[in-house]
Parts: sequence; structure tokens; C-alpha cells
Amino acid sequence: MWTLGSTIVGMRADQEIYTHGHAPSVLRSHTSRTVANSAAYVANRLVPGAAVLDVGCGPGTISVDIASLVAPGPVLAIDPAAGPLESARALAAEAGLDTITFRTGDVYALDAPDDAFDVVHAHQVLQHLGDPVAALREMLRVCRADGAVAARDADYAAMTWYPADPRLDRWLGIYHAVARGNGAEPDAGRHLLAWAHAAGASSVVPSASAWCFATPEDRAWWGGMWADRIVDSAIAGQAVAGGHAAAAELEEISRAWREWAAQPDGWFAILHGEIVCTP
Repeated sequence: MWTLGSTIVGMRADQEIYTHGHAPSVLRSHTSRTVANSAAYVANRLVPGAAVLDVGCGPGTISVDIASLVAPGPVLAIDPAAGPLESARALAAEAGLDTITFRTGDVYALDAPDDAFDVVHAHQVLQHLGDPVAALREMLRVCRADGAVAARDADYAAMTWYPADPRLDRWLGIYHAVARGNGAEPDAGRHLLAWAHAAGASSVVPSASAWCFATPEDRAWWGGMWADRIVDSAIAGQAVAGGHAAAAELEEISRAWREWAAQPDGWFAILHGEIVCTP
């Protein structure tokens, strides 16, 4: 049985700045994620009996979904922040799952033996790390030789929308500035294949998929969520503190999001890069 310890060499995940934070507006997005909408590219590996490590699990909706698919196989879900894990545990209990464990943990120093898991999964995690190659190398270490390390990340520069609005262009520019100021890579999707090669994966299957928000309901949810996030989440504070935007400009960008959501022709697409690697 492995445990997650605190002996860490080099970079530590708990020392990184998480661009999004865990404000309610952020969790509205994170708690909508499932295997179907966020991990379909690796679903064929999520079979009964598989042992899975879910890295950067947040509020645990994907983790619990994974656990329901691989039961009676064990799932260990880790996150450097303790805050979201209480709701994750409650979600697992509500689902009647006793095969999943939620703990704080560090992707740079997984206190697990080599070859411990059939699947090591990370969704929207590598984009926030200062050393994603080191993280992937550690994920590969704890993955069995016939297993899979799977990662999916958005590519912010590839996001596109209609109708055009210069205030949303500024939103994207501010996001890039804040994320890169935190030492992260907001366009991670396009880098995943290269990072996997640099981490020493023996084989890599790359792919891509998209989220699209274009129905009235989806526009209201996505636009309303970002209208709140840009003024009342970690990124808002980081944008102002870092000199990337003034509070008044963020309020104007929030209005732009609500106006976009009300557009009957509004359309927004998010491209994701995906990789399935073997050690």
C-alpha cells in the first residue's frame, strides 16, 4: 500500500500559483466535468479492475466518474489544495463508492512505487505547472509498462468565438499575461506531444477534441461563468496585482461576456490537446 508523503525534491506543486483558484465561479466549471465530456479519449482504458491515479482532481467529478467505471479497481485522486477535496469525498459517498480515496498530493513527488497504476490521468493540469515535463516523467514512473498516462489540456490561443469583440480579445490577452506571469503555459494543448517526448514516453498517441458553447443554455452558462470569474476569482486579483489590467477594465470585460451570452448567434469553441502515453 502506498502513501503520499511530504519528502519532495526540486519543484513542489504547492509552491506554484494556480491561475484559476477555487472561487465558486471556477468550481461551477470544474464540477461540470465528466469522463464523457473531458476524458473520452482514454475511456477505453477505464475498465473494471483497473487501478487509477487521478492527478489534480479538484472537486472530483471526473475522479468519481472514473471510479464508477473501474470498480472494483482502486482510484487514488490527489490535488495540492485540500479545499476542494471535502466536496469530492461527499460526492463519492453520495455515489456509494468506497473504492476511491482523495488526498492532498504532489505530482512532482508521487509517494507511490514504480508501476503502481494502470492509468495515470490529468485533466487541465499540465498547463498550470512550471515544469510539465518533470510532472509527466513522474506520472510515467508510477504507471505500469502496459498502462497509460493520459493528459488533456486546453489551448487558449486556439480558442475562437463569434461575434468578434475587442473586450474578449483583451480577456484572452490578460489571461495569457497572468498565466505566464505565474510560470504556466496557457497554450499547453499544442505542447503535450513534445512534453511527452521530452519526458521519455516510449510511445505517444496524440489527439484533439473541442468543447463548443452555442446553444442559449450553454452560452448563458459559459458566458455567465466567465463574467463572474473575471471580476471575482483568483485571476481577477492576479490581473490587478500584476499590473495586467485595472479593476474597471475587468468590469467591462465582464459586461462583454454577458453581452456575448445574450447574442442569438454567439458561438465559442475551445480546442484541447490530448495524449495517451506508455512508459
